[in-house]
Amino acid sequence: MSNVNPGPTDSDRPATRQTDRWLEPGATNALVIYILYLASLVVGVTGIVGIVLAYINRGKAGGFVESHYTFLIRTFWIGLLYALISVVLMLALVGIVLMFAVAVWFIARCILGLQALQRGEPVKNPESWLLGL
Repeated sequence: MSNVNPGPTDSDRPATRQTDRWLEPGATNALVIYILYLASLVVGVTGIVGIVLAYINRGKAGGFVESHYTFLIRTFWIGLLYALISVVLMLALVGIVLMFAVAVWFIARCILGLQALQRGEPVKNPESWLLGL
């Protein structure tokens, strides 16, 4: 009898690593970005993580999710612009009220986007400066 080694079997090979679904372009990733944006009202850094994820995955998802990536990117930049204007206007005390309005606008935009995403619908007007309705 010869001592023949048949070679590695499938059970001997390491399993191929599956990436986390939330990092892949698609509805789950857009959902994570919406949540990161909402969390940024408490922990500001999560908004930056969200915008980076949106830029990385834009153009890769296809279908109705593409409108959400556009909406998410515009939500970040328009919200930042509105917030900066509010900070400048805080010298005139009007900025305090405007900052509150910006926060309400930001939350409303994220919630409306989340609702559309959960229904499997695109954002009707992702280029909008208001709520995208």
